[in-house]
Amino acid sequence: MSNLRSAQALKLIMKKKLAPLIVVLVFSGSCSVEKVHQTKQTQKRTEFEQIDFDDLAKLYMTKKIGENELEGIYSVSHMIVRRAKGFLSSVEKEKVVDRKENFGRVAIFSDQGKSARDFFEVPLTDSRQLSHSIRGEFIKAAEGNILIYKHFEPRKKVLTYTFTYDEEKNLLEGIRTENNGNAVITYTLTYIKLFPKSDFEPRAKN
Repeated sequence: MSNLRSAQALKLIMKKKLAPLIVVLVFSGSCSVEKVHQTKQTQKRTEFEQIDFDDLAKLYMTKKIGENELEGIYSVSHMIVRRAKGFLSSVEKEKVVDRKENFGRVAIFSDQGKSARDFFEVPLTDSRQLSHSIRGEFIKAAEGNILIYKHFEPRKKVLTYTFTYDEEKNLLEGIRTENNGNAVITYTLTYIKLFPKSDFEPRAKN
């Protein structure tokens, strides 16, 4: 009788000890199944042709050619020039402080009358992003090909440039100046359109 009770007690102890292990094994197995399922779902998603923001922008802008010639993808360069008089001299000298050619790309879209601005600017990067920040906006002047450009910096800083658009050369050029002591600093931004290129036709002279 004592042997039977001892055997039952041993079984009960073994069940209590094995129960947590069984729970862990079942949980681990379910996690592994879930991980395999997620991996398969990821593989299914990447099996199809991918399209990035650049391609979507091209598709969108192709439909808009002729309506908003400013829209497009641009390569951006910048130059900073310092102009000041030399020490004990009345002659002004210019010096290129910084120059970067084609250091970035941006996409310019028409805002389609949704706000006071006419166009907004989105920087393009090589990394895939779910959303893109609007870092600039253009407002057309009342006459001519002049635009006021506001560039948004961190901490709500805004830099204002005066731009001109040359449709024949597919070129945007903006200038901003500021005084620094006895020197004048000129910042120049040059946008060269990469896509779509305008088919410019000179107007016939009467």
